[in-house]
Amino acid sequence: MNNFFYFLVLFFLCFQTIIAQANEGNKKIESFSKSKNFLKKIHQENPVTFYCQCKYNYNKPNWESCGFRPRKDKKRASRIEWEHVLPASYFGIKFDTWKNGHPDCKNKKGKKFKGRKCTEKIHSAYRKMQADLYNLQPAIGEVNGLRSNYQIGIINGEKREFGNCDIEINNKIVEPTEKIRGNIARTYLYMEYTYPKYVTFNQNIKSLIKKWDETDPVDEWECFRADKIQKIQGNLNQILYQRCQNQDKLKVGNSNPVEIQNKTIIYKNNIKSDDLINKNNVMQQNSTISNKGSFKGKGSIDALK
Repeated sequence: MNNFFYFLVLFFLCFQTIIAQANEGNKKIESFSKSKNFLKKIHQENPVTFYCQCKYNYNKPNWESCGFRPRKDKKRASRIEWEHVLPASYFGIKFDTWKNGHPDCKNKKGKKFKGRKCTEKIHSAYRKMQADLYNLQPAIGEVNGLRSNYQIGIINGEKREFGNCDIEINNKIVEPTEKIRGNIARTYLYMEYTYPKYVTFNQNIKSLIKKWDETDPVDEWECFRADKIQKIQGNLNQILYQRCQNQDKLKVGNSNPVEIQNKTIIYKNNIKSDDLINKNNVMQQNSTISNKGSFKGKGSIDALK
């Protein structure tokens, strides 16, 4: 009987460890600058901007490749910036330092500051979330700036402000092209599943990203990119993992790439995003008070986007 009880306890502890490890986030990278350097190398395999689908060379987008036209800031539109798909402010504001600051957040003149820069300086957890490679994509600078930290949604009409670039921004809502809606949805799902203490969505957003996930399934680049990121960052993207596994199985069973692309329904998958997130949220904690020993680094302008 004692042996049986011991076995049950051991099994429970192992199970808890597996669950805890399954939703581990970025544990290795704390520098946003380093993240950008890693991604620049990964995206050499596919140098295309996220929102407008423009080709780019090094840090300069090729506007003609996608029919892009700057709205008003030609200088910023002439460079590539690395965009947080889920805006950094969405999870950053959950830290107490965002609104309240911290005794150690002072500039050289002794003036106090708060917000992103203070949160980056004080919280290791924030720095790792901010630097998470899965949540970063290359974007034309002007689009990145005007996209700001607005929430995703559907906008009536098709008002184009960037030439042929299919993105609408109106009333603090961003509607991306259908080509990347699934990518955005799966990034949101990943962030919520991986960082439940800081990322939760209301029912409207949950319904929207579930729909986008289903109607715009994973493609080869998304899976290739995730594989590269896992090797650098160390954590598995559970949201993408099963979908990419299913894609590989489909390739084996069907050699026609056109038919493969048309099989949108298969990515509903054996592992449901809602199930993962709900299970994870049971263990969600509410405290976001600065912890002793978390102070490290000095905060930077890199934290702003």
